Amino acid sequence: MKLPALSASKFPLKFRLPTSDNLVPIRLDIEIDGQRYKDAITWNPNDPDSEVVIFAKRTVKDLKLPPAFITQIAQSIQTQLGDFRSYENQDMYTGEKLVSMKLDLRVNNTIIKDHFLWDLNNFNSDPEEFARTMCTDLKIQDPEVGPAIAFAIREQLYEIAIQSVASARENKLTKKGRKGYEHHVIASKAGSFALDSAKLFSYKSSAVRKRKEWDVYEPIVDILSKEEVDALEAREEKNVIAR
Repeated sequence: MKLPALSASKFPLKFRLPTSDNLVPIRLDIEIDGQRYKDAITWNPNDPDSEVVIFAKRTVKDLKLPPAFITQIAQSIQTQLGDFRSYENQDMYTGEKLVSMKLDLRVNNTIIKDHFLWDLNNFNSDPEEFARTMCTDLKIQDPEVGPAIAFAIREQLYEIAIQSVASARENKLTKKGRKGYEHHVIASKAGSFALDSAKLFSYKSSAVRKRKEWDVYEPIVDILSKEEVDALEAREEKNVIAR
């Protein structure tokens, strides 16, 4: 079921990510006795907590990690799920219909940079589908790039949703008349902006690039050599140690 566009309603929505599937972006970075496990996954917050331990055990077994990683992986996932669930049932406003999204990623030897707009009020959007299309259009062959792009989009949408909750809280603290006036102005501006930007969409999608920004924000893809990757990873490792 497609949720209503927020700009067309005077009422807030309950917290969720503006995507078709309300998945939580989770980062894992765990080091034990010199061994390090890093990953970026998405998780359905409605799945039973027992699945977390099952995932941790399977991951440790598949990657041949020490058993101590099981507890650390499970705790990290549960903590991040707890943070996400703490916002559930809270009001949120998305404000303007379109927001700026940025990509600045290195996946293995592929560097990708991009800047585009995302429709916050399209609750049928699919970051994974967008990423697959992007990789196809840019002829990116590394199968790990697509998931990384989708995850980066989900992380940014998560942060925007959290900020929307904070905005809704602030509105509740204002006087009733003042709150009604401010929301009316915000909704009116967003509605007007939505009408102007609707022409930019030529297919069912949540991402759009303004015509006047095509040259400025054209996607950049760079394939690094093995030597360049090694040098870059050495600098990254040095920076981690310095911290």
